[in-house]
Amino acid sequence: MLVPARRTSCLLAAIAFPAALLCASPGWAAAILGNADTFAVLAGATVTNTGSSVITGEVGVSPGTSVTGFYPPGTVNGGTVHLNDGLAIGAAADALSAYTSLWGSAVTQNLTGSDLGVGILASLTPGVYKFDTTAQLTGALTLDGGGDPLAKFIFLIGSALTTSSGSSVLPANGAFFDNVFWLTGTSATLGAGSAFSGTILSGSSITFDDGASLVCGRALAQASVTMIDNRIATDCRRALDDPSSDVPEPASLPVFALGAAVLIGMMWRRLVAPAASATSLS
Repeated sequence: MLVPARRTSCLLAAIAFPAALLCASPGWAAAILGNADTFAVLAGATVTNTGSSVITGEVGVSPGTSVTGFYPPGTVNGGTVHLNDGLAIGAAADALSAYTSLWGSAVTQNLTGSDLGVGILASLTPGVYKFDTTAQLTGALTLDGGGDPLAKFIFLIGSALTTSSGSSVLPANGAFFDNVFWLTGTSATLGAGSAFSGTILSGSSITFDDGASLVCGRALAQASVTMIDNRIATDCRRALDDPSSDVPEPASLPVFALGAAVLIGMMWRRLVAPAASATSLS
């Protein structure tokens, strides 16, 4: 019995879509970050916004109480602003714990003095990369997961991280942004129009220049986060330009998968039955 190729491709697409969603979030980051996992922006003292920034996820500050520049001109979708409340306090503690823990990662390669996104450093495989002092991103950096959605990329930067205008970080070939961490001893500054990804854990401050975006990730700073007309989202399954776009959250994915399985079964019977009938009549 043969099922027509077009029908087979439709069936495979139906199977692949829920499977891709189920594999989308390995959960490693959630285990490390704890309560900080849902925060797109979190600072110890102040969060300051200028312009029409759009944040998808929680925004908070602790132990400080200053968050300015929202409602309007900035907006927060899929979360709320937390001013040293219970969730923010817990998130700040968990972010600090993650920061301390990740600094103890065994280093794969020391890249001190090298620019990311240039030459042979335009693409990196999974590993723990260290910069004794500053780190610079100049261009487009591809993080190649090698087909492994659990591939981890950790960058340990002794002092400051700076990205050039228009630079970018793109997880590819199975790499997932949730497994990308950038730790800085002091600060992180994302240049104008740059498109970054991964979780930034800064020992002091994080600054977003005009139009910079954290495409899929988090900005977690022990002192301050400053924004100017930026896009930051914890969940890259949501379109940054359309934060109202809804997809199943992790907790609902098992139910979604069950429904998808039932749908696939129905589709299979509908597709196979006509083919079987045609075969029996021939």
